[in-house]
This record gives sequence, C-alpha cells and structure tokens, in this order.
Amino acid sequence: MDGSKAVEFKDELLGRDIRQLGRMLGDTIRAQHGDEAFNRIENIRQVAIRFRREADVQAQEELDQALHALSQEETRQLIRAFSYFSLLANIAEDQHHTRRGRAHLIAGSAPRVGSMAKAVQNVVNAGCTDALGDFFADAHISPVFTAHPTEVQRKSTLNCQMAIARILDERDRVQMTPEERELNDDALARGIHTLWNTRLLRRAKLSVMDEVNNGLSFFDRTILSGLPQLYCTLQDMLAKLDQRWTAEELPTFMKVGSWIGGDRDGNPFVTASVLRGTLQRQSDVALEHYLAELHKLASQLSLAQNMTGCSEQLRQLADASPDLSPHRVDEPYRRAIYGIHARLSATRARFAQQTGAAAQAAGAEPYASAEALLADLEIVNHSLVANGSQVLARGRLRHLRRAVKVFGFSLAPIDLRQNSDVHERVVGELLATARPGVDYLGLDEEARCKLLLEELHTPRLLISPYTSYTEDTAGELAIFRALKEAHAAYGQDCVTNYIISKAASVSDLLEVALLLKEHGLLRAGSVTDPTHMAVNIIPLFETIDDLRAGPDIMARAFAIPLYMDLLQSRGSLQEVMLGYSDSNKDGGFLTSGWELYKAEIELVGVFKKHGIKMRLFHGRGGSVGRGGGPSYEAILAQPRGAVQGRIRLTEQGEVITAKYANPEVGRRNLEVMVAATMEATLLAPRSAEPDAAQLAAMQALSDEALRSYRSLVYETEGFETYFWESTVIAEIAALNIGSRPASRKKSTSIEDLRAIPWVLSWAQCRVMLPGWYGFGSAVAKFLAAHPDGLQQLQKMYRDWPFFNTVLSNMDMVLAKSDMAIASRYATLVSDPALRESIFGRIRAEHERTVEALKQITGQAELQDANPLLQRSIRNRFPYIDPLNHVQVELLRRFREGDSDATTREGIHLSINGIAAGLRNSG
Repeated sequence: MDGSKAVEFKDELLGRDIRQLGRMLGDTIRAQHGDEAFNRIENIRQVAIRFRREADVQAQEELDQALHALSQEETRQLIRAFSYFSLLANIAEDQHHTRRGRAHLIAGSAPRVGSMAKAVQNVVNAGCTDALGDFFADAHISPVFTAHPTEVQRKSTLNCQMAIARILDERDRVQMTPEERELNDDALARGIHTLWNTRLLRRAKLSVMDEVNNGLSFFDRTILSGLPQLYCTLQDMLAKLDQRWTAEELPTFMKVGSWIGGDRDGNPFVTASVLRGTLQRQSDVALEHYLAELHKLASQLSLAQNMTGCSEQLRQLADASPDLSPHRVDEPYRRAIYGIHARLSATRARFAQQTGAAAQAAGAEPYASAEALLADLEIVNHSLVANGSQVLARGRLRHLRRAVKVFGFSLAPIDLRQNSDVHERVVGELLATARPGVDYLGLDEEARCKLLLEELHTPRLLISPYTSYTEDTAGELAIFRALKEAHAAYGQDCVTNYIISKAASVSDLLEVALLLKEHGLLRAGSVTDPTHMAVNIIPLFETIDDLRAGPDIMARAFAIPLYMDLLQSRGSLQEVMLGYSDSNKDGGFLTSGWELYKAEIELVGVFKKHGIKMRLFHGRGGSVGRGGGPSYEAILAQPRGAVQGRIRLTEQGEVITAKYANPEVGRRNLEVMVAATMEATLLAPRSAEPDAAQLAAMQALSDEALRSYRSLVYETEGFETYFWESTVIAEIAALNIGSRPASRKKSTSIEDLRAIPWVLSWAQCRVMLPGWYGFGSAVAKFLAAHPDGLQQLQKMYRDWPFFNTVLSNMDMVLAKSDMAIASRYATLVSDPALRESIFGRIRAEHERTVEALKQITGQAELQDANPLLQRSIRNRFPYIDPLNHVQVELLRRFREGDSDATTREGIHLSINGIAAGLRNSG
C-alpha cells in the first residue's frame, strides 16, 4: 500500500466509525420522533452546508425561513441532534488516535514525536543519558485540574460517552465472529439511544462539591491507574539503557494537582468547610482505590508457605493480621495483605469518622501516615523478590506501591488561591485591631514591607480569640485554620501551595507569610528554632503590567534575608505563576504571548543571580486565546532555562474531559508532559536562541498588535455594547455550568469580565477574536517598514520554536473561525451603524491575518501543515454550523421577548453543543 493509499485507508477507518455513529443516531431520532423529524434535521444540515460553501443570499434566506418556521420542540430536537453528533464525532476521533497509536506499536514503527520512547531516544542520541538520573531526582511535573465557569459537560452525559467509547475500543482490539460483531453493534445502538435520552443540561447550578466530585471522576477513570502505569513503563524503558534502574526506583516526580475546592479568588462558595470536605473526599477516593487493589491482590497471592518461602518480616505481618480463617493459615501473603486491608479500612474510617466502617475494621490500628502503609507493602515486595517470586512483585503490587508513593492519603495536592486585595484587607483589619492607630491600608509599599517584616519577626500573635472580626476576615482566617488541621491529618503533601492572584508587590507576598505565621504554619526562626514555612508562597502575575513588573518584584523579595531563609526551608525553590488569560484579555494574543516569553527570560536571570531554583506554573486555558494549544509544542517553545525539569500547568473545564475522560488518551497526555519536559530540560541548551534581529522583529509585531487590539476593544466607542449584543455572553452568565460567577463585579465592563467567558463568547459566534486579532495589522506594518521582512518572518517561523508555536496555534484558531457565520451574529446588534463599523473592522483584520499567516507559513490553505485537524474540521463543521444558525435564531427570539423556558433551554443546549464540537472553546 503506497503512502497516499495508506492515508486514505486511515481516514476511511475514522470515516467508517463516524458514519456508523451518525447512522445510529439517525435511527434513534427516527425511532423516537419519526421520519419527518429526521428529514427536517437533515434538510437544514444540507442548507447549512450550502451556506458554508457559497455564503450566498439564497442559502441564507432558505436557512432563515427553515429555522423561523420551527416550533420550539422542533428547534430543541434540531439542537440536540447536532450536539449529540458532535459528542459522537469526538469519541470516534479519540478512538482513532488510540487505534493509530496501537497500530504503530504493533508494527514496530519508530517512536512517535511526543512519546516517552522518542524523548528517551533523543536524549540517548544527544549523549545525555547520564543526565537522566539528575533530571528525575530534581524534576517536578504537574498538570493541575481546575473548575471554571464554562465547563459544559454533565457527568451523566460523559458516562454515556465513555460507555460508547469502550464498545468501539472492544471491536478494535478483538477479532469478532459475525455474531459477536452483531452483539457489539446492538450494544453501540443501545449506548447511543441512552445518550440521546440523557439530559445535556443541569437543572441546578453546580456547587463547589459538585465540581470536586466531577474532578475526582477523572482520577477514577484515568489518573489512579494511568499514572502508576506511566511510572512503571518509564522505569522499564530506562532499565534497558542502564541496569541501575532495575533496582533503583524512579523518584516521585509527577503528580496531578487540583484547584477545585481551594480556589477562592472571586468564588465566595469556597469556604473552610468546603476545603475540609474536599480533602476528605479526595482521601476517600485514594483509600477506596487502595482497598480495591488490596482485595484483588489478596486473591492473586495465594502462595502456600510449604511451596515458597517468606521473610521473617512478612511472617510477622501475617501473624499480626486479624485473619483467623483456618483455610488461609498456611498462606502468609494473603494473611498479611488482609491485615494491611484491615488497617487501611480503619484509616479510612478515621478520616471519614464513620462508625459503621470503623466497626468493620474492629481491632485494627489505623495507619499514621501513607509512609507507614508503604512500609508494609515494601515488606510484601521484598519477601516476594527474595523468595524467587519477582514476577509476582512486578504485577499489581508494583502499581499499588507506586500509587501510594504518588497519591499518599490525600490523592492530589490542593492549591489554595486568593486575591491580594483580600489579603490586604484581612491584614489591615488584624493590625488595626491588635495595634490601634495603625492604618496599614494607608501606608506606602516600603512602609508596609517594614511593618510586615517586623510582625514576622515578632513571636506575639495578632489574632485574638476574644476579638470579633468582619465576616470576610473570619472566613479567610478559617481557611488557614483548616489548612493547619489538614496538614496534621493528611500530611503536608495535601496542600503545598498558596497562590496570590493579582500579585503586584513584595508586600503581597509578605501578607500571606504573616497569615501563615499567625496560624503556626511559618516561623522566622532563631538560633535554636530553624526557619520554617509549611507551604510555598506563589505570586500570580496576570496582566501585561504585572508580567513586566514580576521579575523586579521577585528580585526585591530575594533581597530580604528573611524571605531567603524561608525559601531555603522549602529547598531554595520559588514558584511563579504566569497568567495567560488576563494578559490576553488585557493586550491580545500576540502581545500576551510575547510578554510572557520576555518575563520568563528575565525571571531566569533573576533566579540565577540569587541562586534560587525556579518553577513556573503556566495558567493556560483550553483555548488558544488563553494560552491553550498542544502541550508538547508549548513546553518546547519555552525560552532556554525556563523549564529546568520543573513545570506545572492548569488543565481546565472541558479540556480535562477531552484529555482525561478516556484512559488511553489520558495516559498519552501525561506521557506528552513528561516527554516534553525531559527534552526541554536536557536538549534545549543545544538549540539556537533567537538573535537580536528576531527579538526586535517580535517586539515590533507585538507593539503594533497591542495598539490594534486595544484600539478596537478598549478605545472604540460602543465596542462593549457590540460585544454584549453580538455574542452569547449574557446567556453564558446565566448558565448552570459552574460555581463561579462570569464577572468579578456586577457590571458589563470588559475589564471586570473573567477571561474565560470572554473567550467562550467569541468562540461561540465563530469570531475567535482573542486568538488572532491584531496579527494581520502587525505584519502589514512590519512588511511596509522592512523590504526583506517576509523572508525574516519566514525564517523565524522555521527556526524559532516560540514563533512557530504562536503561528501554529493561531492557524488552528483561524481554521475554526468563520466570518460568514460571524456575520449572522452581527445582525443581532441593534444599532446598524455600530454593527457595520465594528464587524467591518473585525472582518478586515481577519482577512489580513489569514493572508499574513499563509505568506509566512507557505501554506495554500489554513492547516495544510496539520492534516489531522483539517480532517477533524471537515468531519464536524457540517454539524456545528447548524447549531450556530439556530443559536442566532433563538437569541433573536429571546431578546425580542420570547423568554419561554424552552427558548432558554434551547440557547443553553446550543452553547453546550457548539462548545463540544469546537472542543477547546473556553
């Protein structure tokens, strides 16, 4: 089979699945609603395709008439049909990626880019094998799950999708008889029928604990099994290179973190009670997994004492077990594991304070720590190895031991986050109460730092149990008390980071230090009592101005002896979080990316000068407008020295679903992070850095892009009105899709709007403005000033990973945009002059940007360099486009006074459907 035919065959397998899923969905619609409903939906799909291809007046009129004639129930059926097809197309694509990956492995193909095998091979080829040990010893890699106000999928819907995915996967892996294939098809039809009849929308707004449980479902599906498997696979891979990895286990360098239940910035529903509940739920999920694995392990290790030996420690463990069954008296491994199970059950009961569970484990002593549990598992492991049963030790026990090392008793480290303004008010109130006459809020930065350092060195506490504080201050202090309790109960790994939003000064860092000190979580130290800090204090630099000021803020913090002592107690490591969302809303896509890049370079220099290890936490979203895009390329595009084996990045909302709902896809995404971090750390020093001319060109592009973006968004009269009338922002704010409000304040101001709904709104109307606006104007001005400018930009695209990634991500966004459909949303703007003026500017800039991108990349069409995405767009746009058209019709009805519950539901359904189809919308 030649190359072109092979590609056609691969595409045909995906096409086969999509056609079958679509056909079965159609059969379900016919069965539930009749042929007339199916034909009506199909007719509108065909007209929408004509509109996309031709964008002519006749197609538009036909579409308008067809949509306007729909009853409310018919409109609802139409939206559901195209929404569910998008979900099914997503399943088919994920399954196709898994199918192709397995095919490569079965065929013995060379390792693929982004895999651990390829990364290790590259490191070996570069002669850096000896550096791997040091890399893993110091590495820290962590995707961090966050909830946000555009999370669109219900857990029930996701469960249906995963059932369908398992059915598809089964027929890819098993050679079926005709009867088995028929049974598989029947199961698939039942799965689609169930999905069709499962409600897409939530009836009530999510609580924080709902979000916690949704997030934990991905641990059950993927993380709890997938992450230990990744460690074991990597360990075996390294052992083939170096025998020392046969006996020496990999350090715990990768964990999955969470903000859910700890992120209080702008979310008043995250309280101390919620934090406690989150920690308990997380612990319960981890312990439930261990107990289930121990139960299975006991059934497998039926080794009789007279058949194989066991160590003295294992025998002691068995003798201490409450298992008194005469049927297992000669099975020491089973008895030992039963004892471990009993102690772990008692531990779970202690955390949950469940008397019923405690009675079940009567007589068993709870484990004091995860390390104590691990010590018992190590006894079992060493005994198996020492007595010739290493093959058994490498099975379920190996994965369980690694799971306990990674997840402990807390499952995932929770980050706490709060806005610096809140800390400022709390500290001000504490000082005013304890030291009458002190007006902390009235002090300048220097005076604030002096006062805070004075208090940090003072043993006396500001908080008094005999004083009443305002509700806000009492709530914040309760969080710190809950943090102290959590460390005592679950160990310090349960909460390791405290993030400060809107960090703009050194005093913002010291305020948190003071609040930690007030709760016994930090001490300045003395000759006999060393300096100690229980969590990392992490500034989040979000806006363009914050990014520019960040390196200087860190330099001034490092100049404070006490702060350096505190860092030394944390391993001389400082984490800094960089905000992609607010910087984009503030300055546009190109300038945000460039300011982030420059800030990283400056931070590298500051940290190196002061001898502090740096760890960057990237606050990326799903959409390119918020720093999204492929993780592998994004990590490799970091400036030299910015990774250093340590990286954290956020995984948000529907991106978590896309990346981690499917176990196979989830493992691949975890692997990509490890591979990229390894290559960026060990191989990046060998790559060329951008020269002065390239840096100057990038700065020139950024300056003009910033001017163009801010001119439209912040300096054009009426733009705010255009945004609210031409997008679904008002309707998004009313959706029951998250616990956090869409705006930071009760206003329509773009400054107050959260970056996530800002991006989602532009995605829904297919403008995608935050992911490209300003680039076309910037390139036009640069080319006008530089005769050889195009050649220079083309070289930058070829040779500079950062610039290449910027353009590749923009290419993806532009391919998902559609000005013809966007024009339909523009008609919702009530002022014709405002509509024509602003949409005209957007359309003209879009044309300039597309043309500039093609010129620089050398592509004839968007996404020529990414045929996979081209194919994806080709498969799904005929089903997303109708949703856009019907959404416009529903918005028009709703704003003209038709506020019927069915109309509102239709709008919400359309938002869900479009978001699911685009996959990275928020």
